[in-house]
Amino acid sequence: MSKVTVVTPIYNSERFLDKAIESVFEQSFSDWEMVAVDDCSSDGSAELVRRYAERDSRVRLIQLDKNSGAAVARNVAIEEAKGRYIAFLDSDDLWLPEKLEKHIDFIEETGAALSYTAYEKITEAGERTGVVVTPPESLTYDDLLKSNRIGCLTAIYDTKKIGKVTMPLIRKRQDYGLWLKILRDSGPAIGLCEPLSLYREREGSISSNKVEMVKYHWSLFRDIEGLSRVKSAYYLSCNIWNKVLRG
Repeated sequence: MSKVTVVTPIYNSERFLDKAIESVFEQSFSDWEMVAVDDCSSDGSAELVRRYAERDSRVRLIQLDKNSGAAVARNVAIEEAKGRYIAFLDSDDLWLPEKLEKHIDFIEETGAALSYTAYEKITEAGERTGVVVTPPESLTYDDLLKSNRIGCLTAIYDTKKIGKVTMPLIRKRQDYGLWLKILRDSGPAIGLCEPLSLYREREGSISSNKVEMVKYHWSLFRDIEGLSRVKSAYYLSCNIWNKVLRG
């Protein structure tokens, strides 16, 4: 049984996937497994993961029968996870070599149920920009409602403390929904404010359509969190304002 399960959803990710996987292999912390769930890709993504799995038993490939979205793919990986700690790495992002070692040490020192780190943005071509997104040192449920300051590629939660918690089945913002679900029932999330991950900014990505993101924030607050219209409007305004401030 591995100590950390790396959850990686895959959909037509062949262009960047090998770099994401290699960034896990390059970790100074070796007690991990990667559960990669292919959401019916039409490119060579599944075959690429299969080659890694044949080379190293720490990599597991699961293929869905039908295209179901990132939330379903991540939840399948979470359900299949054998590690105490659940970590998230999307197929186009990267970890720096000391990410797991430093982050797991930090979590065990602080006792955090949910933790995150800072991250640096890279271009679609993989060039480092020097732009670092640094979150607060801690986040409560109310803090997070005002702005999602947790980058999915940085987050780790402890199943020994809170069990296996899955993402809400929504098309977008499912990671945001997961953090909120965890913080509703546990103490604050604790941040290691050191950039240990690289976030790839891609044109036309799901997260780049700002109008759509507003709609999904509203749905998250109303339908998943069950907030009133007034509170949903307030927290939506906070998210928009914080996004403008942070750029």
